[in-house]
Order: sequence, then C-alpha cells, then structure tokens
Amino acid sequence: QVQLVESGGGLVQPGGSLRLSCAASGSIFSIHDMGWYRQAPGKQRELVARITSGFSTNYADSVKGRFTISRDNAKNTVYLQMNSLKPEDTAVYYCYAYIIESTYTGRDYWGQGAQVTVSS
Repeated sequence: QVQLVESGGGLVQPGGSLRLSCAASGSIFSIHDMGWYRQAPGKQRELVARITSGFSTNYADSVKGRFTISRDNAKNTVYLQMNSLKPEDTAVYYCYAYIIESTYTGRDYWGQGAQVTVSS
C-alpha cells in the first residue's frame, strides 16, 4: 500500500522560513508529478507548486520568488522550502504525487496535511 507522509509544519514569525517534506513509501514502480497544495480556513484548496519527474517546476504567483520546490527521486521525497513567509501563507499544506504502483496502476495520492501558521 502506498502512502505519503508529511513533516515540517509549525508556527513561524512573518519573514521566517520553514521546510516541508513529504515522503512516499510502499509498492512504488514510479512517481510522476509531485507537488503541494494548501487550504486556508474558508478558502478553496489551491496549488502552491508542482515539480515533474524531469524537474520542471511551476508556482502560484503568490509564492514565486519565496518558495522553492524540489525532489529527491532516490528517496521518493518532495520538499517545499518556504522563505519570507507572510501571514497569508497560513494554511494546511498537502503534498500529492501521481504514483504508478508495482501493479502498474496509477493514481494521485495525498499526504495527511501539515499546518503552517505565520504569526507574530
């Protein structure tokens, strides 16, 4: 069974930094796109950043220049480095990955969510 486990959320002051990690485990044949969404209270879930298996990236306009997505294919892990954090970045952050299992079936998987709170 495949699962994604997130780590690294927490409370940080405005202007601070946090790094989120998300590791995939289980019967994995290959991983295609990986990325991060976030959902703030009362708002819809929105894409924050995405990275392909070929390391192409794209970002939401609101985080460009502040957040960096990366991945380590050997560890089946995706990271989100968040710098210059603002109160409006406060949300639950969810990682996702499109995974082909060892049975050669593929689908999206989601992490459990990590709370990021930016407040003084």
